Amino acid sequence: MARYTKHIFICENERREDDPRGCCASKGSKAVRDQFKKRIKELGLNTTVRANGTGCLDACAFGCSAVVYPEQVWYGGIKLEDVEEIIQEHIINGKPVERLILKDKKFL
Repeated sequence: MARYTKHIFICENERREDDPRGCCASKGSKAVRDQFKKRIKELGLNTTVRANGTGCLDACAFGCSAVVYPEQVWYGGIKLEDVEEIIQEHIINGKPVERLILKDKKFL
C-alpha cells in the first residue's frame, strides 16, 4: 500500500435544501472531488497524493470545503476552476492558496 504525503478530504455532505447550514454537495463538491482525482492521476501524483470525499467537515456554511493534511489547511468556497490552482500551488509547490483558506478561527 502506498504511503501518501498529502491527503485531501473534500466534504460531500448532503442536507435538506431548507437547512440553514447549507451543504457542500449542493455547491458542486462531487465534481470538485472528481476533478481533484482526475488531475492527481494525470499529473502522476497518485502514488503520493490522495483525494477522498468525506461526510460533513462542519464547514458547509463556507461553500464546497476541503482540508489538506498533513498541514491541516482548510479551504472553503472551492469551485471547479480552483482545483488546478490548489494542486499546482499547494500540493506541488507547498504554498497554500491564501484566497481560499477559511479565515474562521475554528479552522485556523
